[in-house]
Amino acid sequence: MSQASTTIPVTGFLRLPQVLAIFPIGKSTWWAGCKAGRFPKPVKLGPRTTAWRAEDIAALLEKFGKAAL
Repeated sequence: MSQASTTIPVTGFLRLPQVLAIFPIGKSTWWAGCKAGRFPKPVKLGPRTTAWRAEDIAALLEKFGKAAL
């Protein structure tokens, strides 16, 4: 079984398992945060494919990193 990579690309998209490897929260908490505006809005890549922009996730990680200081 392979472990999810936590490296954030400069551009591109991250799927939910990749995002949750960076932010250790539950799926339903992540989706509730997206709906409430705490987390970035997802992008639909297809009828059953949802992802988040890598730039948005990197910005969120930076925001949370600064908040922790």
